[in-house]
Amino acid sequence: MNFALQNTAIDPIHQFQVTKWLDLSIGGVDISFTNASGFMLLGVVLCIAFFGYAASKKALVPGRTQSMAEIGYGFVADMVRSTAGEEGLRFFPFVFTLFFFVFFANMIGMVPYAFTTTSHLVVTGALAMLVISIVIGFGIWKNGLSFFKLFAPSGAPFLIYLILVPIEIISFLARPVTLALRLFANMLAGHIMLKLFATFAAQLIGAALSGAVFMGVVGLLAFGMGVALNALELLVAGLQAYVFAILTCVYLNDALHPSH
Repeated sequence: MNFALQNTAIDPIHQFQVTKWLDLSIGGVDISFTNASGFMLLGVVLCIAFFGYAASKKALVPGRTQSMAEIGYGFVADMVRSTAGEEGLRFFPFVFTLFFFVFFANMIGMVPYAFTTTSHLVVTGALAMLVISIVIGFGIWKNGLSFFKLFAPSGAPFLIYLILVPIEIISFLARPVTLALRLFANMLAGHIMLKLFATFAAQLIGAALSGAVFMGVVGLLAFGMGVALNALELLVAGLQAYVFAILTCVYLNDALHPSH
C-alpha cells in the first residue's frame, strides 16, 4: 500500500542550538545567559545538592544516597591512586570535581528537551585546556626544567632524539585536542542517533495508523532500537566521564613523574 511520510521531523542538530535566556552586554561584550550556561549551572547545583544531602545523612549504616556518594568518592580516589600514585591524591579534589561535572552534564543531556553541554566543543575544549594548563604549570613548578624530560626520555642515542623529541612534542600538544574531541564527538553523535531513531519510529508508526501495517512493524522495530540506543547512550555518558577523568590522571602523572 502506498503512503507518503510527512516531513515533520525536527532537525536533529536543532537540539544543540545555543539560545539566549537573558540578553546581557557589558562594554559591547556579549555576556548573555544562555541555555548552555543554565544547564551547566544546573549540573553544578545538582552535584553539590547530591553530595551535600549525602554528607548531611551521616550514619554508621549508610542509606542509599550516602552509599552512592561513598562509592563515587572511593571510585575516583582509587582511580587517582592507581594511575598517579599516592602523590597524585593531591589532585583528588580536582579530578573528583571534573569527573562528576562531566557525569552530571552527560546525564542531564539524556533527559528529553534538556541541553547537553558536553556536546559543544567549546565546553569540552575549555575543560581540556584547563587540564593541560594544570599539567604544564604544576610540572614546571615541581620539576623545573626537568619537566621537559617528558619529551626526551633518558638513555636513547642522540640520533634517536632527533626523531623522538618532535614526535613526543606533537603527541603532547595533541592531548587537549583529543581529550576535547573524544567527549564532544561521542555525545554529539549519540544524541543525533537518538533523535533520528525517535523521529523515524514516530513517522513509521504514524504511517501505520493510516493503514500501512508493514510500516508499523518496522516502526516498532525502530522504536525498540531507540530504546536500546538510549540504554547504550546512558552507558556512554558514564563511560565518557570516566575516560575524561582517567586520562586527566594519566597526564597529571606525567607532571608528577616526567622522567618515567
